[in-house]
Amino acid sequence: MTKKLIILGTGGNCLDILDAVGEINRVAGEGVYECVGFLDDDESLRGTARGGVEVLGALDVARKHGDCFFVNGIGSPANFWRKGEIIARTKVPTERFETIVHPSASVSGSARLGRGCVLLANVVIASGATVGDHVILLPNSVISHDAAIGDYTCVAGGVCVSGGVTVGPACYLGANAAIRGDVTIGQRCLIGMGSVVLKNVEDNRVVVGNPARVLRPTTDPPPEPGSQAP
Repeated sequence: MTKKLIILGTGGNCLDILDAVGEINRVAGEGVYECVGFLDDDESLRGTARGGVEVLGALDVARKHGDCFFVNGIGSPANFWRKGEIIARTKVPTERFETIVHPSASVSGSARLGRGCVLLANVVIASGATVGDHVILLPNSVISHDAAIGDYTCVAGGVCVSGGVTVGPACYLGANAAIRGDVTIGQRCLIGMGSVVLKNVEDNRVVVGNPARVLRPTTDPPPEPGSQAP
């Protein structure tokens, strides 16, 4: 039976989710999913289409679509720590969120995936790894053996999370970042793109560089253009 699916958000990750859904249907040779629309709070998008699929309204109309399943694509370096709050606003029960796995992704039989996850092209989830609810893993990211990724986290393209790593909830791991084995990253952390994390990171930290160093707290505004970053 084909599942009706609504994607939360309209950004680039949301279009990648739409592509993944298309690939799932193509490989299955049948309609596993029918994507019936997007939801987005940007009023200028109402009635428009993204990838040939209509923007149906704001997030708060999600509960009116009781026959649909949902997947979230909202979450960027600018708002990742609010992802849980954004999803909660929809008032959609957890069991109505669908986990989307691109056909090219590799998931160990001993790994565990939460509700509402997204695994895009060529993602690898190795043995014993745990991925929480509403985690999105962008193309070519690797979660190695026995690693644990907290709820609402975004793992950008090309990230390598080594064995035994723990990543807290509501984090953002930037493109091509690498995390050394057995390191713990606290909640609401941003790991800058290309960073190499060799030691534990406390909660609410932005870390950048090789080796990664603390730049600022996550929830502080970024430095003004031209100012000297700490």
